[in-house]
Amino acid sequence: MKYVGFLVVLALTIALAVAVSRPFGAIPPLAPLLDPNHGFWQNAISEDELAEDELELKNLSSEVKVVYDENLIPHVFASNAADLYRAQGYITAKHRLWQMEFQTMAAGGRISEIVGPLALDLDRMTRRKGLAYGAEKGMKFIQENDPDSYLLLEAYADGVNQYIDQMSDARLPVEYKILNYRPEHWSAYKSILLLKYMTDMLVGDRDLEYSNLRKILGDVMLDKLYPEYPSGVEPIIEPGHKWNFNPLSVTQPDSIPYPNDQLVIDPLPQPEEGTGSNNWAVSGSKTKSGNPILANDPHLSLNLPSLWFSMQLTTPEHSVKGATLPGALGVISGFNENIAWGVTNATRDTRDWYKITFQDKTRKAYRFGEKWEQTTFRVEEIKVKGEDVFLDTVVYTHYGPVVYDKTFNSKRQDINFALKWNVHEGSNEQKTFLLLNSAKNYEDYNIALDNYTAPAQNFVFASNSGDIAMRIQGKFPLKWKGQGKFFMDGADPRMEWQGYIPNEQNASTLNPSRGFVSSANQHPTDSTYPYYVFDNSFEFYRNRRLNSQLSEMSEITIEDMQGLQFDDYYLHAAEALPIMLELLSSEAESGAEAKKYLSLLKEWDFYADPNQKAPTLFYIWWRKTYGQIWKELSENVAPIVLPSYYQTVLFMKNEPSDPVFDLKNTSEMETAASHVKQGFEEMLADMKKWEADEGDFSWANYKKTTIQHLVPQFKSFSVENVYTGGGSGILNATSSRHGASWRMVVELGPEIKAFGIYPGGQSGNPGSKYYSNFIQKWANGEYLNFDLRTSDQAEGVLFQTILN
Repeated sequence: MKYVGFLVVLALTIALAVAVSRPFGAIPPLAPLLDPNHGFWQNAISEDELAEDELELKNLSSEVKVVYDENLIPHVFASNAADLYRAQGYITAKHRLWQMEFQTMAAGGRISEIVGPLALDLDRMTRRKGLAYGAEKGMKFIQENDPDSYLLLEAYADGVNQYIDQMSDARLPVEYKILNYRPEHWSAYKSILLLKYMTDMLVGDRDLEYSNLRKILGDVMLDKLYPEYPSGVEPIIEPGHKWNFNPLSVTQPDSIPYPNDQLVIDPLPQPEEGTGSNNWAVSGSKTKSGNPILANDPHLSLNLPSLWFSMQLTTPEHSVKGATLPGALGVISGFNENIAWGVTNATRDTRDWYKITFQDKTRKAYRFGEKWEQTTFRVEEIKVKGEDVFLDTVVYTHYGPVVYDKTFNSKRQDINFALKWNVHEGSNEQKTFLLLNSAKNYEDYNIALDNYTAPAQNFVFASNSGDIAMRIQGKFPLKWKGQGKFFMDGADPRMEWQGYIPNEQNASTLNPSRGFVSSANQHPTDSTYPYYVFDNSFEFYRNRRLNSQLSEMSEITIEDMQGLQFDDYYLHAAEALPIMLELLSSEAESGAEAKKYLSLLKEWDFYADPNQKAPTLFYIWWRKTYGQIWKELSENVAPIVLPSYYQTVLFMKNEPSDPVFDLKNTSEMETAASHVKQGFEEMLADMKKWEADEGDFSWANYKKTTIQHLVPQFKSFSVENVYTGGGSGILNATSSRHGASWRMVVELGPEIKAFGIYPGGQSGNPGSKYYSNFIQKWANGEYLNFDLRTSDQAEGVLFQTILN
């Protein structure tokens, strides 16, 4: 009861319950919520005050010891894998149960059960994409092909369920109390579903938007504005890499009759702007110690509870530590006594759309070549809080589910689009992480990755034997050039994928001569790679800044790598601003405010530090200019994607008078300078309003970084206006709602040295002092010591628990 901040917030519980429940449905019963023995008051107690020396846990073969350090990071010591993962499930549920369940209910299209009809369309979209269907396929695949992994998934679920069964009403997470529902049992299926949900968060496609662009612009202009390999690309695998394999052949049709529809439908939700990641490893030849150093910082939405939960997991065979994903087994990004690994999103197009021609209104058959293939029907029963069950019939073809049809998101009876996605095929990503957790060398790392299908990831690797490596891993379809860039005719068998790239032919590199490997969501390879590679969202700024720094650095230390993860250099601004200043006409520089802002911009060193004001000015000026340049294109009714910032800057620099800048619906001939001037004037207007309303326009105050609760309406459980720099396209990729969800730096020597941090805390309980206690350190670029611990280390121990 001594945590005043939490109690002040929860003194408003009645108002909060009413406010958040109004859009969701009925207000929860207030008597249980206010009950001093079982209600929200009990959530004001932190975990160290609830510590228990011993707990009874069924189905263990021997005692498991759990040692919590001063930051509430559990170190679990078990005699075998089954006990280890049963304990992991129990401990994770103890601190993150509501988060685990909420995320899997979102993945299963079940949010309407909690909040009512408000989420019905979201749930329908999730079901129609086939996430639950893919998880069912995955579970069957694991049961049939890897029963040992399935037994471990079951052990984890058993641990979660034992915690749920032992949990008192007092310990029920506060979100359940406010939203008035209770947890259900966990299962192996839910762990599999959670990993499919991560795929959905990270995989995008722009097939429908590119189809619209092709119709609007034509092929020539499309290739000009959206080149697949713009000049200046620096790929993940070092240029000039030799591909020592014979590629499989791919047959491209002589003619490709793309459907000519312009589509006015809402595309699937795409990964949000700012979603990305950095990882790299430097060899001992470039470090002060002579040992390899590995770094990883995945960029995702900044949420509370944090996406990650830190743990050490130890058996007599191995000891691993790092970031776990609540609901999944093992460590996802981390290290053990021999190796370290990390991941970034590989942004590869593994989702394709096919236009389906049904035989008749019954939709029982569809054309495929000269035949009519039979469909199957999957009836999705969506429970809706306070209303009747909603039944949604989804048609399945051999490609996959028909997401868009006459019953969903399409106003035309003849628009039926099926989604082909490797998530719908059986796979076992969980095994990849189980094997990585105990891997000893480069060979083990490759064996682990052979099990990995989706989402495509760039797996960085380093070992204490001195190796560094990078492998771009996923199950990638064999495609002819251009296949999947636009939606295809599902009646034409030539549009089928022709198989998959073999694992051993996925792009990879081991110990390159430059002394480092790195990735930041850019193009995977140069144009010599023998397979077609495409995505609309390759990154152009973080990767070049990272590579330039790593190329120049020597005698590298852990501190240097930490500094690089927190690097605020704004490369996009460094390349665009000088061009904009040169194109700005002199009359635009008149006036006191214009001179003040231009002075700040001209003196700027291009670092987006929190106290700097120039980043705000550039950000607004650029966005206004960019919006002007592509104004007519963005006014299309049909969904499209605009050209990249990188390509736009190249046009401004190299072809400032190109007709691409001319707006066809005006009498003037616009150039890049016209748009820069208009953007500057709009920036002045915005700044006048901002200074009148807010005053301070320093970068941190303008971007207002927020670590938001998973339920946005629970603002009291969020942390707003975090004072930190960086931004989208910067190595320290901290924008208003996205950023480094986990930072890790590991030196692989005879004795492992490791450091990590994430923007949150170990607890999922907003009333705990461990809920958000890492945020300030994270915002300042500080780290926690993450060294491996033994079971008898007493220094910094918060408390210990024996599971019997």
